[in-house]
Amino acid sequence: MSTMRTFRRICIFCGSNKGTDPAFAEVARGVGEHLARSGIGVVYGGGKIGLMGEVADAALRAGGQVFGVIPQKLWDVEVGHDGLTELFVVDSMHARKMMMAQLSDAFVALPGGFGTLEELFEATTWLQLGYHRKPVGLVNAGGYYDHLLAFLDHGAAAGFVRPTHRPLMLSAPDIVALLEMMAYVEIPHFSLGHAPPRL
Repeated sequence: MSTMRTFRRICIFCGSNKGTDPAFAEVARGVGEHLARSGIGVVYGGGKIGLMGEVADAALRAGGQVFGVIPQKLWDVEVGHDGLTELFVVDSMHARKMMMAQLSDAFVALPGGFGTLEELFEATTWLQLGYHRKPVGLVNAGGYYDHLLAFLDHGAAAGFVRPTHRPLMLSAPDIVALLEMMAYVEIPHFSLGHAPPRL
C-alpha cells in the first residue's frame, strides 16, 4: 500500500484568458475554493486576469493562501494581482518557473494556451529527468485535454515517449479526483547518472 502524500502548496498552471466556455471559469473557481478549503496553498503565475485570476480570487474568498510569481515585464503592464498573500516579482520567465517549482509540492494544469502547455511540459520533463519527484497532472475539464492525451499516447506508441514516462502526466476530470491520484501515485526514481539539483 502506498503512503499517502500530503500537499502544503500546489502550483497551478492555467490560462490568462477565460476561454469561450463559461464552464472553464467555473472549474477554475472550483479548484481555487477546493484547495483553500483543503488547507492547500495556491502557487501560480501572479496574474489577475483570465483563469489565473479566477483561481486566485476564489481561493482568497475561501480563506486560502495564494502566492503569485510574476516577471517584472508583466507586472509593468498591470496584469499582476495586488491582493495576494504574497507576490514575488522576478526578472524573467525562467526565474518565475523555478520559484513556482520551489514553492510547490505538486503541479496541476487547468485549461490554457501556449504558456500553460510550456509550463506543464517543463514540469513533466523535470520529473522525467529526476530534477524533482513532485506529481504532475491536469484537470481535463470538459475534455479540453482529450486531444493532448491522445497525442501523448501516440508519442508512446511511436517510440518517442518511454512507457515508464507516459504515466508521469496524470489526468482526471476534476480536482478532487486528481488530488486523490496525486496523493497515492508511485513516482519511480529517474536518474541521469548524477544527482541533479532538487527543486
